[in-house]
Amino acid sequence: MKFNPILTISYVISLCLILLLPFCLYTDIVYGFSDTLQKIKERGYLLWGSDQEGGAPYVFPDPEDPSRLIGFEVDIAEAIARRLGVRQRMVQNSWESLIPGLERGDYDIAMNGIEITPDRQKRVLFSIPYYVYTEQLVVRRDETGINSLDDLKGKKVGTLSGAVAHRILESLDGVKIVVYSGVVEPYEDLALGRLDAVFLDLPIAAYYAKPDRRLRYAGGPVGEGFYGIAIRRDDKELKEAIDDALRDMLLSGELKRIYEKWDMWNDTQRKLYLMAKKTDTLSRSGEVTVEEARETPIFKFFPTLLKGAGLTVLISVISMAVAIVLGLVLVLMRLYGGVPISTIAQAYIEIYRGTPLLIQLYILYYGLPNIGISLNPLSAAIIGLGMNYAAYEAELYRGGINSVSKGQTEAALSLGMTQGLALRRIILPQAFRVALPGITNDFIALFKDSSLVSVIAMVELTKTYTILATNTLRFFELGLIVALLYFGMSYPLSIIARRLEERLKGKRWKL
Repeated sequence: MKFNPILTISYVISLCLILLLPFCLYTDIVYGFSDTLQKIKERGYLLWGSDQEGGAPYVFPDPEDPSRLIGFEVDIAEAIARRLGVRQRMVQNSWESLIPGLERGDYDIAMNGIEITPDRQKRVLFSIPYYVYTEQLVVRRDETGINSLDDLKGKKVGTLSGAVAHRILESLDGVKIVVYSGVVEPYEDLALGRLDAVFLDLPIAAYYAKPDRRLRYAGGPVGEGFYGIAIRRDDKELKEAIDDALRDMLLSGELKRIYEKWDMWNDTQRKLYLMAKKTDTLSRSGEVTVEEARETPIFKFFPTLLKGAGLTVLISVISMAVAIVLGLVLVLMRLYGGVPISTIAQAYIEIYRGTPLLIQLYILYYGLPNIGISLNPLSAAIIGLGMNYAAYEAELYRGGINSVSKGQTEAALSLGMTQGLALRRIILPQAFRVALPGITNDFIALFKDSSLVSVIAMVELTKTYTILATNTLRFFELGLIVALLYFGMSYPLSIIARRLEERLKGKRWKL
């Protein structure tokens, strides 16, 4: 049978359309914003967006059965879904992306300790409040100099990116704010001495800090605000149904029983009964609205972005230097060391190439303190990236060395050169020319992978963008600027590498 390319392409396209059909149907269900309440009932389940990473006591995996989610918001979601006559399903998303995901149609509602604030009210509808929260300052137990927010000048304080606690800290003079994407890491860093204090919502502090004997509350709760369920602006019917469900939970006492179950009920929660009738009084004065954020000239964000870019360059350059040197050591150990040394080098390469960089960073920063080794964020970032990329550089060098014919080595040895001298003058210069394009490519990749160090409290370029975009909602403009910054940092490397390759052609090295 003769091969017919047109017929083959038609078959492939038809197969792709068939495979994409279920996805399209699903997309129609999720992204059809009109009459969402009816679609929820037809579908049979309510999709709610949340973040289970460090999500206790809101939503988190059951320690006894990790496949099952528990938390007071899980109980609330189940109670709401029951009143709607459906089941509930949680959709995982990072906390700072919950509202963008809701607007995009990834789920029907978002619920994860989302504070009702004026800027968010411009983007989404909020249900009546389901919890009255306060902020709590936490310090180490042996800390005597910090007892209130007034004592934070010149101190390093951890908080959650985009939270109200973050904005309160920004209003204080002289506070060195360290932002996190999760709620577990700041308390661990505080206990290890990397922070002076942590300022977060009281439910978070009650779950993670209060039981920790290394930490204590500094003063009483500060401020007051409300958690609400976020709903798309067009879904007014769904908002009314959820409001009715929450009111019924309040009046029946079920909401109180849920909070008592999780040790979260206090006298402050009695205000929920009043707030259920006064949803228009929740806006706070003195906060920057989304309109004001959008009207801010874009150039005012440049200094902050350039600072993040500078840190990215610093981390990437030093990490690559570590990777190049360590990679050379590894390849020499693997090719010219004895059996034990060669085995160790090969094991290192396979382990580092076979495990995620993110896990390696977590082990370095959060795991090593368990055995008495505590690294600061910059050191952990450089060592983590350098050790990871060293494995890849070693393989590039090995390919370059193997590309040099054995005859050249034998000729060098026959001329009386030692093996070390033959390596320096004959083998490595030629191997370097072969490996150079791959090294350059890895350097460019390292610039982008440096964004992962944000998990260990490093505010590099990508993390800076996330913070600014989350607080100003200018994802597009800031995203373009950040993309151009990354391109501006990476493209010169390609030019330099090409010129270096040209200069190295036919050039003899004397080492």
